[in-house]
Amino acid sequence: MKTFNGFNSTETFTSMPDTLFRELLAEIEDADELKATLHALWRIEHQEGQLRFLRVEEFGGFASGVDKAVSRGSLLKVQTGDGTFILLNSPRGRMAAEAIQSGRIDPADVHHMPPVEHPNVFKLYEENIGALTPLIADMLREAEGEYPQPWFAEAFEIAVARNVRNWKYIDAILRRWKDKGKDERKDQQNAGKNVGRYTEGEFAEYLGGGEDDTR
Repeated sequence: MKTFNGFNSTETFTSMPDTLFRELLAEIEDADELKATLHALWRIEHQEGQLRFLRVEEFGGFASGVDKAVSRGSLLKVQTGDGTFILLNSPRGRMAAEAIQSGRIDPADVHHMPPVEHPNVFKLYEENIGALTPLIADMLREAEGEYPQPWFAEAFEIAVARNVRNWKYIDAILRRWKDKGKDERKDQQNAGKNVGRYTEGEFAEYLGGGEDDTR
């Protein structure tokens, strides 16, 4: 058996429904069914958009567990002329399945990419600001639940470009995007033309360089 080195604080995590632990784990006996269920939860959780599904061929060597998960009711299967599509039996999944079956949505027009390993906020902090402390870790966990994951890399990039290695400054950027809209991603393409946007007004109090003063 290959030895596992353990989980770490910088990897991304996948949200799992409590029902999986309260109910399904005790009932599922077939290994392939369990693998298919976990694979669907992982992959679909990392997709974007309203229509989230997997094609049956994406389950690889444990595809035999898909039908068992469908029979149990944890997964949904919709067949069209373009293939077989697997969805979670969740409110979003049920609405999507109905839309596919009624012909209102054609899943063949949707192309989902495999999950991308984005550096999470903990790794970004350690690489760009410094060592984590319990207080900072709590702030970062709270931020992960409040802002979309892709925003963090952009916000840290802006902070590094301005030489403001300060979590409060990064959080102010994220809060502005949430409150006023994320069209400000254009700043990344025109950083030299928009220096004032992140150095004036509500950002001025965080400027001063150096490491994070919240530690």
